[in-house]
Amino acid sequence: MKVLTEATLRSEFKNKLPKKYNVNSNVLITPSARQFLRDKNIELVIEDKKAKEDKKEDHSKSGNRYKELEIPSERIAPKYISYYSGGALENKPEHMTQIYGNKLVFKDDPRISFRGKLDSLQSKIMELQILVASKDAKDLVEELDEVLNYTREILKAEVLEEVLSVEKLIGLSEDQLREMSHHPKKHFGVDHILPNYQMGEILIGLNSLRSSAREAELVAIKAFRRDFEVSRIDIIRALNRLSSCIYIMMCKYKAGLYK
Repeated sequence: MKVLTEATLRSEFKNKLPKKYNVNSNVLITPSARQFLRDKNIELVIEDKKAKEDKKEDHSKSGNRYKELEIPSERIAPKYISYYSGGALENKPEHMTQIYGNKLVFKDDPRISFRGKLDSLQSKIMELQILVASKDAKDLVEELDEVLNYTREILKAEVLEEVLSVEKLIGLSEDQLREMSHHPKKHFGVDHILPNYQMGEILIGLNSLRSSAREAELVAIKAFRRDFEVSRIDIIRALNRLSSCIYIMMCKYKAGLYK
């Protein structure tokens, strides 16, 4: 069975992008190839060979123009499918894992690395919550809980391929987060924080969360970048917003605004 991959399309469209791309129904199209066509706004037209021949015969008799239709494949779906090649797999290899549905990728795929980074970030948030709770900073514990849930929403949106719809974080809009993180003196009465060991456990813990959020943002860009185009801007923006939020929490703690 012939397989159409993203690499094949890139090679074929090296000089010019068509508006439509016709593929026979016997060809297995990989998910990345389909995504590439969508990203380039190229209409995918699935041709059924027999129907096309019948239509050509009718065309020769009637003179009517043939209209290509997308006809779904009737092949039995395999248990697992390689995300890269579209090849069928009966068992899941140890070096591969599911990314979407029954589609498998290598465990070091950039998107899996991104999910792992978010998992590590959640672990750090919970570890810091334990420390903060022991210091009786209830308000900070609650805001960290909101940060934790926000991180989980980012992961959920990526795994389910949904648009991230959370509008505010710790009660602040995106514009407010940017403004307050850029001008802490104006809003909290403290200068920008230069991290050092004398800050104490909680501020150092918050700074660790901030840097981890920045790392997750960089991993996300690597995971969702194709050449010079980047998808999932909603997730990348959310991670930028998250690091700004954590920095604001550092400023609030330094200003003594948590109980």
